Amino acid sequence: FIVGKHSFAMCALENTDSDIGLCGWILVIFSILLTLLTLPLSIWMCIKIVKEYERAIIFRLGRILRGGAKGPGLFFILPCTDSFINVDMRTITFDIPPQEVLTKDSVTVSVDGVVYYRVQNATLAVANITNADAATRLLAQTTLRNVLGTKNLAEILSDREEIAHSMQSTLDDATDDWGIKVERVEIKDVKLPQQLQRAMAAEAEATREARAKVIAAEGEMNASRALKEASLVIAESPSALQLRYLQTLNTIAAEKNSTIIFPLPIDMMQSFMKH
Repeated sequence: FIVGKHSFAMCALENTDSDIGLCGWILVIFSILLTLLTLPLSIWMCIKIVKEYERAIIFRLGRILRGGAKGPGLFFILPCTDSFINVDMRTITFDIPPQEVLTKDSVTVSVDGVVYYRVQNATLAVANITNADAATRLLAQTTLRNVLGTKNLAEILSDREEIAHSMQSTLDDATDDWGIKVERVEIKDVKLPQQLQRAMAAEAEATREARAKVIAAEGEMNASRALKEASLVIAESPSALQLRYLQTLNTIAAEKNSTIIFPLPIDMMQSFMKH
């Protein structure tokens, strides 16, 4: 028990910043003595638990303890001089509200997105900024407007992945001093003005109609070419004309479910068909 008290006192003194001054050292030593004298009751105030996905930043007389963030697991604090802040290290997601953006070609669009980030350095996230989450959200909105403002409408509609990657890189660099790691950015939706939507729909419809006319014209040209070739073959071979004549009669008879009677033998009609 005495060894445990000695270890606790030594650990508390080793983690204390040497720049706290004489009054600071007096307060720390007094807090250690008070804790040791009130054991084991004071142990409940000294022991804190940090979960696997958390890190604890301990302040002693307003200064961060040497060694940085603590956890996961157990750690000790001095009741009178220490305070701590738990920082969640898990990935956090938030939606970027729809932003009205003027593109490079002077078109106003409404764009929203989603950002995935996590705290990479708990000490920087606590010491360098008041609210890392709120700051990251505001920075994401301004970054979205700035990045899209350098793009044309066609680029925004076709290069979403490239825009998202550019946003992720810019956000990650800007939040590095806050201990934030921006893992991913996604563009969710791009909304165009109603007039522009109608104009684009009309343009697409006109393009489809023009393409259909071209295809129909090509089909007619191919059909006329085939008829020309067929007429040349029939002209060179009278038997082909006779075969075509019989095929036509057969088709007519099949459609009308009727029987066709030739008044003359087919051989006698060959001379007329030649002329």
